[in-house]
Amino acid sequence: MDFTFSEEQQAAAEAARGVFADVAPDAVPSPALTTGAVADEFDRPLWARLADADLLSLLVAEEYGGAGLDAVALCLVLRESAKVLARVPLLENSAAMAAVQAYGGPELREQLLERAGRGEVVLTVAASGRTGHDPAELAVTARQEEGEGEGADWILDGVQTAVPWAYDADFVVVPAHTAAGRTVLVLVPRAHDGVEVGEQFSTSGERLGELHLESVRITARDVIDVEGAWEWLRDLLTTGTCALALGLGERVLRMSSEYTSEREQFGFPVATFQAVAVQAADRYIDLRAMEVTLWQAAWRIASGARGALPVAGDVAVAKIWASEGVRRVVQTAQHLHGGFGADVDYPLHRYHAWAKHLELSLGPAAAHEEALGDLLAAHPLG
Repeated sequence: MDFTFSEEQQAAAEAARGVFADVAPDAVPSPALTTGAVADEFDRPLWARLADADLLSLLVAEEYGGAGLDAVALCLVLRESAKVLARVPLLENSAAMAAVQAYGGPELREQLLERAGRGEVVLTVAASGRTGHDPAELAVTARQEEGEGEGADWILDGVQTAVPWAYDADFVVVPAHTAAGRTVLVLVPRAHDGVEVGEQFSTSGERLGELHLESVRITARDVIDVEGAWEWLRDLLTTGTCALALGLGERVLRMSSEYTSEREQFGFPVATFQAVAVQAADRYIDLRAMEVTLWQAAWRIASGARGALPVAGDVAVAKIWASEGVRRVVQTAQHLHGGFGADVDYPLHRYHAWAKHLELSLGPAAAHEEALGDLLAAHPLG
């Protein structure tokens, strides 16, 4: 088997490294010193550079001005973005565009894909549910008006919490459940009758939104009523979040390596001490496990290949390692840096705050282990 990345995937990663090369992780105030949001909006100049480099349309087909690449290429780019804590909705926008392309109608694709690929329209996804613990698709109800057939408007009611970039996005992709038990995806304009956004803040200091929907009327064109669409989008978002965790963890481990190689005690670099080397080695193992499980999940999503378990099984394994691994990496880094790791003039505390946000977004490893157990019970191996 060939596990190398294709030339196109490597080119996307190389382009991302070029775009992110000048991004400073401390370009906004420290979340430790800010009571509200660290900035009013995301990094618009960086967003424009990503659009110019065709990195906003990676997953979009060439007919819509995109590169026609896959989830693996997206994860390679996200990995690079996390190394510099890039403040852009790259994951949410890309995943939403991919869902529209895969499951949306022709009119919706024509309306959104090219504009979103150029950065003119920003999309995000409400994936946290009502409380952050319940399934996102159960937080909002969707019913179609009677008497007008398939073209009838849809009415939405409910609340979605912790929506990333909610104040900056033009459309929020909202999963909602119908009385028949189906899950639909609805593109809700941020500025729309019945839509209100309440301010929330992440551990990284970024502004989130609590999305309130009260009798919100949406045309049928902007509703994706296709079985499996939400599950596919959710898996892509989750795998992308694992890629962010990997990139962040790799940068933090490098910071720890550089610091312990320079910091001396008793006349020797602390990196030469066995206790320090063992901790760093354990975190390296964590990162390699995060990496291999990430690429397995991304490959399953990209290829649609069948396996012993549904793709949800591979995603669950990736989440287990990413959620636990990124926490262990940043905690070890704080320990190895000593008090210097908490210095607000040094960027490590920012990576710690972002890592905590990613860990909370992924959810506890124990829950994913339970889900994996259910899948194994339903699909006996051998």
